[in-house]
Amino acid sequence: MSELIPVNILIGDRTYRIKTLPKDEEAVRKTVKVINDKIIEYKTQFAGKDMQDYIAMVIIWYATQTDSSSVGNAEILESLRKIELQLDSVV
Repeated sequence: MSELIPVNILIGDRTYRIKTLPKDEEAVRKTVKVINDKIIEYKTQFAGKDMQDYIAMVIIWYATQTDSSSVGNAEILESLRKIELQLDSVV
């Protein structure tokens, strides 16, 4: 079994240290970039909200972007579950 590697990620204004498989690091970083880009987009559209509001908006947007009939839906859901577990272990 592959060893997990530590990865520091920044979402919104918080840094999280998670552990992931080396093969998943690039996917995690790409996902974090998409999330942060969307946060910036929502900050320009909806001024005056706090970071938690923006993150909630992005989560809703991200969750609704997956089509249940898509071939990779199971992989996407599994990746999201892994990220959620990694973030939960930080708290």
